[in-house]
Amino acid sequence: MEAGRKAMSETVPLLVLRGITKAFGSVQANRDVDLTLRHGEVLGLLGENGAGKTTLMNILFGLYAADSGTISIEGRPVALHASADALAAGVGMVHQHFHLVPRHSVLENLMVGQKGRGGRLDEKGARARLGEIAGQFGLGLDPDRPVSRLSVGEQQRLEIVKALFRGARILILDEPTSVLTPQETEGLFAAIRAMAERGVGVVFISHKLNEVRAITDRIAVMRQGAMVAVIEAGAETSNHRLAELMCGHELAPPVKRPVETGRVLLRLERVSAGGGDGRTAALSEVSLELRGGEILGVAGVSGNGQRELAEVIAGILEPTDGRIEVDGEPVTRPSPKAMQGLGVGDIPEDRIGAGLLGGLPLGDSMTLPRIDRPPFSRHGVLSRGAIRAFVTEQILRFGIKAEGPEVRTGTLSGGNLQKALLARELAWDPLVLVAAQPTRGLDVAAQEFVYNEFLDLRARGRAVLVISEDLEELFEISDRIAVMFEGRVIDVLDAAEATAARVGLLMAGVREAA
Repeated sequence: MEAGRKAMSETVPLLVLRGITKAFGSVQANRDVDLTLRHGEVLGLLGENGAGKTTLMNILFGLYAADSGTISIEGRPVALHASADALAAGVGMVHQHFHLVPRHSVLENLMVGQKGRGGRLDEKGARARLGEIAGQFGLGLDPDRPVSRLSVGEQQRLEIVKALFRGARILILDEPTSVLTPQETEGLFAAIRAMAERGVGVVFISHKLNEVRAITDRIAVMRQGAMVAVIEAGAETSNHRLAELMCGHELAPPVKRPVETGRVLLRLERVSAGGGDGRTAALSEVSLELRGGEILGVAGVSGNGQRELAEVIAGILEPTDGRIEVDGEPVTRPSPKAMQGLGVGDIPEDRIGAGLLGGLPLGDSMTLPRIDRPPFSRHGVLSRGAIRAFVTEQILRFGIKAEGPEVRTGTLSGGNLQKALLARELAWDPLVLVAAQPTRGLDVAAQEFVYNEFLDLRARGRAVLVISEDLEELFEISDRIAVMFEGRVIDVLDAAEATAARVGLLMAGVREAA
């Protein structure tokens, strides 16, 4: 980062957190945490899932009240009892899940909650301010475009613009690149650098260590609710060392051993689907084969049919044309239950909602897809004992950090939600496992846990289809990589021969240049 930013003249830090402590029942989320953010600084905040990063930032944003500790902004103590207090104090936060109204325009979303003059909203002033932000930070948006027509990257841009529109001097970005393409990530980084140049302090929470090292001035590392290290600007620190600090122990990378592939366990022949529920992306004549002992990665920019592909294989979306076979058996009446019966496991992209239900006890979430069958129910009567026994076993086997089967699902961290989904599907030893964005937002240790589970399935002659926007992930674990563009599979490459440049061109629809 530029030397001028590191030598800012302000002697009083922009933000100081001292002794922040927070517990949820018996779970100690934050333990006496100190954190300082300087003017014009980009501070990386690292830690495993459940380390307390998001809790700490939610306290700063007024969503939680600390049990003890103090917060000062530019040397003045502040009391942040709600997000409105934080916004008034100049703190903005962009969450992993966006808070936008899809049917409203960009401008209308910006003006929600804003005070007008004489009972009327200042639309002209809002348009002018939007133009200023676009010019200063390169965050241009069409003010009249409905949010429902924005890409995921544009929606995130709008969330950042909302914070700046409200005068944020401190901006918290929670996993900001997890849904972005490489090109969108570069655009975000340019905007962050422009913000820092104007004195905005940015807290950058991410599990992508290369990105953290590229964009931040300092890196703070949390483990089990406590701050364990702060790495100053200029210090030489490897990804390996950062991972060790986060986890508290050395990590062994997953090993992809040679495996002899077996028979075709999943075949799609000219499958088309989608487009009937307002989605712009659909499948168009997709043909794929997946053999036992193989991991097939699926690459593509978000919205090019990957979600429809996963839903078709899981039986959620019915094909309009084409043929699907599982282990040689034609699928005549696809449904989630039918595909489960054929041995297809499904880890959906949406952990809370399509995968697990946040408002239910963990025991119910993990057994719901098979709740109508033994051992969970017999003759229409639920067996609570069988549910508890199953979930308790999975919690122990997969190291899920949860107090037990009765804990509310939505209280689990992202990594533990993903472990719960894996446990639920792997318990039935699927022939084919479909996993969409399986490590999005997960820390290094949780990522490696997921990879090892996939590689174990592969070694046992099962087949895994991994849909991911993280090319490094696909290169690491896949045997072959299928690239999707506008609902079609435009090429399938051996992973050993694939390069980021070649796959990137295919993702953009450039076939002949590849």
